[in-house]
Amino acid sequence: MPEGPSIVILRETVEALHLSGKTVRHAEGTARIDIGRLTNRKVTGFKSWGKHFLICFENFTVRIHFLLFGSYYIDDRKKAPPHLSLLFDEHVLNFYTTSIQLIEAPADELYDWSADIMSETWKPAAAFKKLKAKPKVLICDALLDQDIFAGSGNIIKNEVLFRCRIHPLSVAGEIPDTKLKEIVRETRNYAFDFLKWKKEGTLKRHWLAHTRKICPRCDIPFHKEYLGRTKRRSYFCENCQRKYA
Repeated sequence: MPEGPSIVILRETVEALHLSGKTVRHAEGTARIDIGRLTNRKVTGFKSWGKHFLICFENFTVRIHFLLFGSYYIDDRKKAPPHLSLLFDEHVLNFYTTSIQLIEAPADELYDWSADIMSETWKPAAAFKKLKAKPKVLICDALLDQDIFAGSGNIIKNEVLFRCRIHPLSVAGEIPDTKLKEIVRETRNYAFDFLKWKKEGTLKRHWLAHTRKICPRCDIPFHKEYLGRTKRRSYFCENCQRKYA
């Protein structure tokens, strides 16, 4: 599942084509929305919020979520029919294996941009407050909660908890405030590291915990378990990651 940094890369790539203010000449696809409504409509901008890619029109927004296996092609396409294809004068955007919704509101009315871990308006104090308001939540679930950390996914979760030396089954209310603030800070820090490494094509080389078998600090085997409400893969060290429970 693409995480926030990958969606930022998509947004930046599309913005570099200068399609904002351009008209969709033709729209088609298998998505269950009124696709014909997009034809001959001017795009007012492209935005990203967490794991959502947003195509903005004057009075409505197309929201694209890439689920587990979503993909996109620019000026190219797969043999399979796209969920959504947007043809402009000089470029075409194709989206596959996605969840697509047409929302009857401008994006600025839909989203709290300060909850996006990569946003210029990110508010760490608000994320900390939201964590404190859920004292019984497991920290492995909290880091996947898009209301708290929009854009954080399983890679970020595993890497941040390893950086902060926190066991994924720690209960948020038992974690000291200093460590909670560290988690908030490192979630944003890691997201921008992720973005840099993803652009370089070196992301996997920098993983310290995610999919790894040996703890680089303790030189002992990592544990791999499907934890929390979402049962997502967690990689952690029982020796150097403390469980607050």
